[in-house]
Amino acid sequence: VWNKTLHTTLLKLGFSRLQSDASLYVYRRDSVRLIMPVFIDDITIASNSVAESDRIVQELSGAFKLRDLGPTSFLLGIEITRDRPNRRISLSQRQYILDMLERYGFSDCSPVKTPMVPKVRLTSADSPSSSEEKAFMEKVPYLSAVGSLMYLATCTRPDIAFAVSVLARFNASPGKAHWQAVKHLFRYLRGTLDLKLSYGPSDEKELFVTYSDADYAGDEDTMRSTGAYVLKMGSGAVDWSSKLQTVVAQSTTEAEYIAAVQAGRNIAWMRNLLSELGYDFSNTSSTLYMDNNSAIAVAKNPEHHSRLKHIQLRLYWLRDAVENGQIAPEYVPTESMVADLLTKALPVSQVAELRSLMGLE
Repeated sequence: VWNKTLHTTLLKLGFSRLQSDASLYVYRRDSVRLIMPVFIDDITIASNSVAESDRIVQELSGAFKLRDLGPTSFLLGIEITRDRPNRRISLSQRQYILDMLERYGFSDCSPVKTPMVPKVRLTSADSPSSSEEKAFMEKVPYLSAVGSLMYLATCTRPDIAFAVSVLARFNASPGKAHWQAVKHLFRYLRGTLDLKLSYGPSDEKELFVTYSDADYAGDEDTMRSTGAYVLKMGSGAVDWSSKLQTVVAQSTTEAEYIAAVQAGRNIAWMRNLLSELGYDFSNTSSTLYMDNNSAIAVAKNPEHHSRLKHIQLRLYWLRDAVENGQIAPEYVPTESMVADLLTKALPVSQVAELRSLMGLE
């Protein structure tokens, strides 16, 4: 009822709801733009006109009981800081991490520098095999801890997305080795409390760029590959994912291509979203960076299909998007592949470098 009433009120005020994201409303009048994301009963307003924002707040106050909290500084557990002279905005969940560390008893733990121990492979073989292990794990808040970490990984900390994705695979039967990995991740967060996801100008000529990568047959239980992507706008990541692929890839090329398809879908969604906000993509392609030339060749040229002719038809969508000029696959060296941190456990030097490329500083 609340949502319908708000929707009707906003339409009367001249807003339109986006087709690509039903929680976003946009108001346009001459040169004035006002964007309003709605989360249940929390409303945020972004506009290039303070006067128009104040007017809309007044109008809404006549229809609802509102509390105007002023400039947004804390939203859904995320602290927002602005550096207007340098045109930067940063997101942080420092307090959320502190609360989480206290809740699970890791406030005084010693920090480490990687989200996971490099080259460690967690499998179902690490699940409890004795009654003693089962009794021990029943006392451990594994599910609760992974759930808390998942919120952090999806909001402001893409650097832990792979670790959390791996840990969540064992929710049904976690063992001591899995719990050790959770504790290691808490220790990493203890040492990186002050990291902020920062957005500002970049050297990119495009409004956003995307990176996709895959770790071929990285899951020893299923032999499925982990696919990942990172979508950056300016200096920071705005969208990212690290997931097991739904099919078993038969080659590195196939795993990389499937990851690119998933990234391509989100590129298409971002283009739709930004188009509704007023940006024009009619004569431009969106760059998709990949570090596998064979997968790039398959995406660009339908004749390169002998090794992938068995894949599901829905995966051929990427070829059409490339041919139509919506997506432009480009090669990037592995050391500059931002999404690499979302496909495997890496050593300290690579974690620090790729974390910085994501906008975490």
